Amino acid sequence: MGQHRKSRSDSLFDVTRINFLSVLDQLDEGIIITDHQGVIVYYNDTQAQIDGTTPEEIIGKHVTEVYELSDETSMIAKCMEKKRAIRNRTFFYRTRKGKVAHTIHSIFPLLEGTRVTGAICFVKDYNILQKSTPMIAVPSFNKNQGNGTRYTFGDIIGDSYDLQRAMVTAREAASSSSPIMLIGETGTGKELFAQSIHNHSARKNKAYTALNCAAIPENLLEGVLFGTVKGAFTGALDKPGLLEMGNGGTLFLDELLAMPTTLQAKLLRVLQEKKFRRIGSHKEVEVELKVISAMNGSPREAVKNGQLRTDLFYRLGVVIVQIPPLRNRLDDLENLISHFILTLNHAFGTHVKGVSPRVLDLFKGYRWPGNVRELEHLIEGAMNSAGQNKIIGLRHFTSAFETLNVLGDDEGTWESTNAGSFHRLTPAALPLSTTSNLSESQKATERQTIAHALTHAFGNVSRASKILGISRQLLHYKMKKHKLNRKAFSDPPAP
Repeated sequence: MGQHRKSRSDSLFDVTRINFLSVLDQLDEGIIITDHQGVIVYYNDTQAQIDGTTPEEIIGKHVTEVYELSDETSMIAKCMEKKRAIRNRTFFYRTRKGKVAHTIHSIFPLLEGTRVTGAICFVKDYNILQKSTPMIAVPSFNKNQGNGTRYTFGDIIGDSYDLQRAMVTAREAASSSSPIMLIGETGTGKELFAQSIHNHSARKNKAYTALNCAAIPENLLEGVLFGTVKGAFTGALDKPGLLEMGNGGTLFLDELLAMPTTLQAKLLRVLQEKKFRRIGSHKEVEVELKVISAMNGSPREAVKNGQLRTDLFYRLGVVIVQIPPLRNRLDDLENLISHFILTLNHAFGTHVKGVSPRVLDLFKGYRWPGNVRELEHLIEGAMNSAGQNKIIGLRHFTSAFETLNVLGDDEGTWESTNAGSFHRLTPAALPLSTTSNLSESQKATERQTIAHALTHAFGNVSRASKILGISRQLLHYKMKKHKLNRKAFSDPPAP
């Protein structure tokens, strides 16, 4: 038996002889190794996929040359400065090439004694992590959370930079008691954000109370918010208000600008003193709430116009979350459409697979004044007309288009081209059964118009979008559609 026993020295292997880099090359998470100055000396293929580049392009460059970061915002720099590991930190960044990534970082300093020689960073792509996590593929249909809410951050659909930035800000602010102000147009999802913030906070087991200030008559709003005592006025009863009912939880004040300025002053005192009185009562009630407010316009304009008290704005706008309109995140359209179709298939018992390419093209040229809510209603209306069809076509939207012609904004709801400038194309005039010649003619005209604008703007997309009267995002989409590269227009003509 002894002859089969190996000596202790035979059973050990020399770890210094292992090629660890070959192991790092095969990992499913991104790896970045830098020297003590922040210069990247190792960068694996997985990280290259996350960033949309190649190791050859990156190795030898400083971290701030690759990413839109500074020494103050770079977690690698902070790790080396503090000589401490940073573990499982959610991070949202953009590369210098414009690629946006939502990731989870773990960074460790590389030490030689007490001297920092570099850092190693492990990066998990959040979206890939969600897709690769084993789970039963059952869609979430917004089940009640048991606290007066239905939504969490997981219900927010979209990968655009502005939306992800808003979500990161909202998540980070959820854990504090500071007020949050949500700014976004009608239908962008302010209520969804408010509920998600509550469910991401330590208050998630407490009450979530929402008040639409525009839905309650001014003379009743104060009583609804502060509560009443019997005899305070004719018909008044002992009744707690929303402040008292939601104590310890979250209060969401939607359409804040509809609140009279006199009532805004009383709300300000509650936020400052953390106590209030019911209408007709002399007894003060202590209250502790996280207040989330929402409006669909600029708060500074509202202050200027006298709709919002300056002091209340500074009190409620400690953290401001800007929710982007749908027209500024057209890349999210397909995911939103798929989500709504999946949800409505479940409700209607239908088996719709998607929308036709022509519908999608039309949607990407629409300004969406009603934003995501409008898209949801459009899809729902079309699915009522689609019957057992697998694909929703233009004919299923005909009635909705006629309605949109009435409800569209004055600046032009549909964007198309005509003789070198964009004009309003009414849904009633949409070519539902055009010939291929007309279709090709429209495409050629649009391409020519965009090229003309890019020529005048010397390839500057922002300037060209202003010439055309459309958003930069829509112009990027149309340039990609027509295979136009701004670099081809970047040189001004010779004098």
